[in-house]
Parts: sequence; structure tokens; C-alpha cells
Amino acid sequence: MQNKVNKSYIAIGSNLGDRLKNCNHAVQRIDALTGCRVVKRSPWFRTSPVGMDTDEWFINGVAEIDTDLSPRELLHSLLQIEKSMGRVRKKKWESRIIDLDILLYGNSIIHDPELKIPHPLMHERRFVLVPMESIAPDLIHPVLGTSIKEMLNNLGNNDERVFMLEESL
Repeated sequence: MQNKVNKSYIAIGSNLGDRLKNCNHAVQRIDALTGCRVVKRSPWFRTSPVGMDTDEWFINGVAEIDTDLSPRELLHSLLQIEKSMGRVRKKKWESRIIDLDILLYGNSIIHDPELKIPHPLMHERRFVLVPMESIAPDLIHPVLGTSIKEMLNNLGNNDERVFMLEESL
């Protein structure tokens, strides 16, 4: 483990089972990881599926964490949480009980087969940018040099639908 604490942002999503419960449970599991502390969480959003052939909408959000895990240690810990919650990876774009993606890890830029940081599609995804904007609007993307708010404003109109979820649902 590294000694330095790094701010990281984790995308959280589910479109199978009790989606809200799955997402809340994942946040609790992330917070319970040794070397991780959830600092903030966005509201939950109900979002239309993107790039998938399904009618099952997602619950999506973003957690801001402080971690002294390395990016790869964090990735492996998140994959273990997914697996323990019942996620089975068969193909890239499929329904899932839980999906945890590292969006940003400090100002790190990592591009290898196992791990890409910043997440290569985050700037194209309303279901990522809307929750991110709610907790870190002025955060600057380390590659694009633009803020989360600017990326969201520049996204334009697409077919993605994103609605804030009432917590009681």
C-alpha cells in the first residue's frame, strides 16, 4: 500500500434486482475496504441503458473516496466487491447486479490493458457526468483539461435519460 492518500471517484450502477439496495450496499462495501473511506456520494439517478440491448433502466451514482490503495489495488478490490455481490462477467455490455468503475484517481493517467484512468468514456456519459457534477462540478479532467460541469454542458443533447431518484424508492 502507498502512504499517500489519493482522492478517487467511483461510478456505481445496477440494473438487476433491487437496484437501489445494490448500489447502497456497494457504497458500504467500498467504505469498509481497508485503505478506503467514502467522503461523499452523489444522489442516485434513474438512467436509461446506454449501448445495451435491454429495457432495464439503471440506478447510477458516484462516490468520492480517499484511498491509500494503489490504482490497481483499488481496481482489484472493486472487482472483488462486484464478484461477492453476484456479478458474473460474460460480455462487455450486459445487464449487471453491480458495476463499479474507477473514473478518476487523483490526477493519474494510466493506460494499460487492465486499467484505464481517467475512465475513457466518462466525458461521453450523462449518467456519469450528472452525478459527478452534483459532488465535484469544478473538478478538472486530467487529460481534457476541462471541468466536470464544462464536460456536461458540452455533451449536448443525446438519447440518454437521467432523472434524480427519490431516496425513498
